[in-house]
Amino acid sequence: MKRIIITSALPYANGPIHIGHLVEYIQTDIFVRLLKLLGKDVVYCCADDTHGTPVEIKASELRIKPEKLIKDVYKEHVEDFKTFLINFDSYYTTNSPENKHFSDTFFNRLKKKGLIYQKEIESFYDEKAKRFLPDRYIKGECPKCHTPDQYGDVCESCNATYKPTDLINPYSTITKEKPVRKKSIHYFFKLSALSEKLDNWLTKNKNLQPEIVNYVKNWIKDGLQDWDISRDGPYFGFKIPGEEDKYYYVWLDAPIGYISSFAYYLKDINKTEDQWNKADIIHFIGKDIMYFHFLFWPAMLMAADFNLPEALYVHGFLTVNGEKMSKSRGTFFTAKDFVKMYNPEYLRFYYARVLSKKMSDVDLNFKDFVDSINNELVANLGNFCYRVLSFLEKNFDGEIKNIEHNKELIEEIEKKIDTIKKAYLDLNFNEALREIMAISALGNKYFQEKEPWKLIKENKEKVHELLGLCVNITKNLCILIKPILPKFAEDLERQLNLENLTWKDINFKLKNHKIGKIDILINKVEAAKTVTFPLDLKVAQIIDVQDHPNADKLIVLQVDVGTEKRQLVAGLKEYYSKEELLNKKIIVVTNLKPAKLRGVESNGMLLAGQDGKNVGLLTVSESSPGDKVYIEGLENNESEITIEDFAKLDIRTKGGKVVYNDKFLKTKVEEVTVEKVKDNAKVR
Repeated sequence: MKRIIITSALPYANGPIHIGHLVEYIQTDIFVRLLKLLGKDVVYCCADDTHGTPVEIKASELRIKPEKLIKDVYKEHVEDFKTFLINFDSYYTTNSPENKHFSDTFFNRLKKKGLIYQKEIESFYDEKAKRFLPDRYIKGECPKCHTPDQYGDVCESCNATYKPTDLINPYSTITKEKPVRKKSIHYFFKLSALSEKLDNWLTKNKNLQPEIVNYVKNWIKDGLQDWDISRDGPYFGFKIPGEEDKYYYVWLDAPIGYISSFAYYLKDINKTEDQWNKADIIHFIGKDIMYFHFLFWPAMLMAADFNLPEALYVHGFLTVNGEKMSKSRGTFFTAKDFVKMYNPEYLRFYYARVLSKKMSDVDLNFKDFVDSINNELVANLGNFCYRVLSFLEKNFDGEIKNIEHNKELIEEIEKKIDTIKKAYLDLNFNEALREIMAISALGNKYFQEKEPWKLIKENKEKVHELLGLCVNITKNLCILIKPILPKFAEDLERQLNLENLTWKDINFKLKNHKIGKIDILINKVEAAKTVTFPLDLKVAQIIDVQDHPNADKLIVLQVDVGTEKRQLVAGLKEYYSKEELLNKKIIVVTNLKPAKLRGVESNGMLLAGQDGKNVGLLTVSESSPGDKVYIEGLENNESEITIEDFAKLDIRTKGGKVVYNDKFLKTKVEEVTVEKVKDNAKVR
């Protein structure tokens, strides 16, 4: 049997797994579980993508070494995947000896074939920071679609790739200064030399989604640019052989992480290449990384004499309630956020319900989500399994003997089973689940029409036979739903007193069998209420400072809150001079009930930390007046509150930042900082 190696894109090691990421991992896991049920030899490989500037940036923010960050993030990622029943055969890291080995292998083979060359280029250099700037330390306007604040390698708006020096109005994210151009020797991969081979591969591979093939071929038609595969130090990654201060660009060693993860599974680096080249490779990715996976990666594999993917399955993005996930709207959920509200299998069920082979975006509509769990999963599948098994337990001590030979019903179900298998294999999980629910509905209809609770009084033997048929339908449903709901299926297997059921066990042959202890398999859910943050916080800029006419310790501020000007009264006179305050960007509570302080009206309140000795303002540097300040996962409350309501909130300082319920206050571009005070100072 030919082995199949299946991968999901490597999650980046600078933050938590969120429900958008989970679309891909759930999709892949369902497919892997299906193939294993069918008896295929499948290895599911993945790893944390650990190198590059974003990791360096995040580690710097947290004041820890990158190695500590990726170790901590790895642990969190593994826990989240386990919670959502993502069953990797190998989950590894790109910061590994195996990945260094294979990165060097690729580099040396490509170089030997004349596909790597050196060229002097102009790179951006930050004179103030005294360093070359990798892609993620540069921002500017996209040269293709003109979206502002895009990084130096790829536009998050139009997915275009480009050189950092192509950016319009670039600036350093370290110092905010405009960088200068400075010459440096870089290594390039001759991607252009493989254009024809790539085009042939795209044409011949019938497993690729046609709409994506056409899209990628247009890139080839437009002319492929040779690829800069090196970065100047400092850089968190692998050094290029023979170099002291040049490193592989993260996108060179990241996809090689698929091979390294497989090596980790084999526990034998020397057998890895041979085993990889004998297997069928299938990648699951999001549409934002198509360029790398349909061009750079297959070109590298071709040139290094490694097996190319048999299939590349591309999914769309996740929207929540029809819109892009938003922290300020409270619709951005990490994996951990979600399991606080719902059973993780509910998300697997919902994603399967909408996922197909098409590259369409997936919308998590929470009303539809709750309705589908309650009206389909619980009321249909859960209800059928429970009512059959509990009736059997109550009236026949949980034992079936013979089954009713209802030929018409059995043939209808068998046809649907064939449809389900094909839909699963074609990645049309929505169709597979729809047919599974249809089988459950047929079972419910059959059970309801036979009215065993009445018939048992007249013909107990007949009821026993029809229950035998219903238990067989339940067993088959258990197997069919396994890829989507593995925990539900495991619990149902235990209640059926069966174990390790596979696709071969789908039949109507279960007789003379006693089931196990019965319990409700799944419960209805209520829609989770949107969790709100009691304050409506905005960035404001101080435009005027005056003494209070009736109080020595108070000052009167005029502030710009973006769409309006407001007057605030604050007790800052002992702690700040007028010059220090003027033009400072501060954080203001805009939904506080107006009040008069010593005869002067204050329409809102600025926030400051107080540690018993000093008072320090909450400030931002990059945000604009009127920008929202929020807590990740919480929605700001715009309803008016009183000073007494505010006093109940426990907002404190931590590491120069501000936290509420262990989450940082932030704007869309930065975290809020605090001046002058120590950690754990109360914010008021």
